[in-house]
Amino acid sequence: MTVKHTTAPYYPPSEQFPERPPRNDMQNSIYLDYPGHQPALNRHYGDSASVLVISEMPVGWNLSRRRGLLYPDLLVAFGVDRIEAIARRGYAIDYHGKPPDFVLEIASLNTAENDYREKRKGYAGYGVPEYWRFDPTGGDHYPVGLAGDRLVDGEYRPITIVRVDDDRYWGHSDVLNLDLCWEYGQLRWYDPVSQQYLRTHDEEADGRLVEREGRIAEREGRIAAEAEAAESRARVRELEEELRRRSE
Repeated sequence: MTVKHTTAPYYPPSEQFPERPPRNDMQNSIYLDYPGHQPALNRHYGDSASVLVISEMPVGWNLSRRRGLLYPDLLVAFGVDRIEAIARRGYAIDYHGKPPDFVLEIASLNTAENDYREKRKGYAGYGVPEYWRFDPTGGDHYPVGLAGDRLVDGEYRPITIVRVDDDRYWGHSDVLNLDLCWEYGQLRWYDPVSQQYLRTHDEEADGRLVEREGRIAEREGRIAAEAEAAESRARVRELEEELRRRSE
């Protein structure tokens, strides 16, 4: 169920999901926030009010059942009420009428075992279609650097991971229609339709700089061409004037 709001609803703390317990690692900051993957995904899906892309939002059946809440490092849901979820500070499966479509966990020394065991069971129980895990170390925390599961008949089945070489491998997410890539210890997203990576913050900035330099070069070229054309017209007028004087 989705609801259109003219303004964001306000819920007092008693009607909001609880905050995530404090973390003692910086995995999300390093591998999600700093590269800018969340805004890149939002841009890719048109920044729609019915698409939710967010980190560390609690997921549960509803607000009244707070036991068993899961806090994915990244959550993506389509056809939902993004404004309500953000205002409620949590994803209520009963309210939205469906579980998130995609969740991702990033490995750390303290969370790895829980990600592979309890969270895997929990996301399957909630009916999340795809559950992915990324280990920047390449397999020191998780058994492998990149793994994905797809829900089939209530159970997770492994998604095929293609290994390019020791530093690069990838798997395809059907629900996102994107490839998740482990590349040199970094998480990347590749769009097989456009055959391009979703751009990081740095790549966005570099792209804007290149576009700016291109616009400047185009303008300078246009000015030079106009100056050359004006000079040519002036030269033609001089020649015409010279011919006119000689013919008198």
